[in-house]
Amino acid sequence: MIEDFIDTLTEEFRKNADAKIAREQKAYMRDQFEYFGIKTPQRREIQKPFLAKQFLPEKKEALQIVKLLWNKSQRDYHYVGQELLFKYARQIAKEDIVHFEFMVMNKSWWDTVDFIATKLMGTYFRKYPETRKFYVDKWLQSGNIWLQRSALLFQLKYKQELDEELLAYAIKALLNSNEFFINKAIGWVLREYSRVNPQWVFDFAHHTKLSGLSKREALRLL
Repeated sequence: MIEDFIDTLTEEFRKNADAKIAREQKAYMRDQFEYFGIKTPQRREIQKPFLAKQFLPEKKEALQIVKLLWNKSQRDYHYVGQELLFKYARQIAKEDIVHFEFMVMNKSWWDTVDFIATKLMGTYFRKYPETRKFYVDKWLQSGNIWLQRSALLFQLKYKQELDEELLAYAIKALLNSNEFFINKAIGWVLREYSRVNPQWVFDFAHHTKLSGLSKREALRLL
């Protein structure tokens, strides 16, 4: 099942590959990843049968498939891997956080990290809220900007469920960061929360020494 899944997916990707688009995609991602040259709408059509409920493998096999896909060079595989894993959101187990951490720390860039943080980790911490503080502390102290970004963004879609105290804690721990992806994430999560609680965001942004980028992003809707 595992080999069939990957071999068949590879065959479909190769049949639809476009070298010109692949070069453009690679350049857009700063030459960090290879691509088959398949645009997102077409890739989603290709992967549909692989993610169809009636054809999904057992979760244990799916985790193995994702690990193998993640170790491949072409970014297209990584997109399929993370979207495959999201199909098991209702089956998330406490030990699954190690898989999400692996994905964030390997082949890391904003396009996969943001999906993993908001959809996979976000779902995980809704189910296991008692683990949030432990992992937020771990990620903030890790020195890994992608784990740190995840500590901010897992609450991006929480709306009224957002833990203001935990978000403020994570932001303040990262205030001295010069990393674009950290400061952008701070602004992004605050901006999203301003749709729900604009007064809290306004007050927080004006009483916290945010970077210029973070503050502009945070107050964009206000």
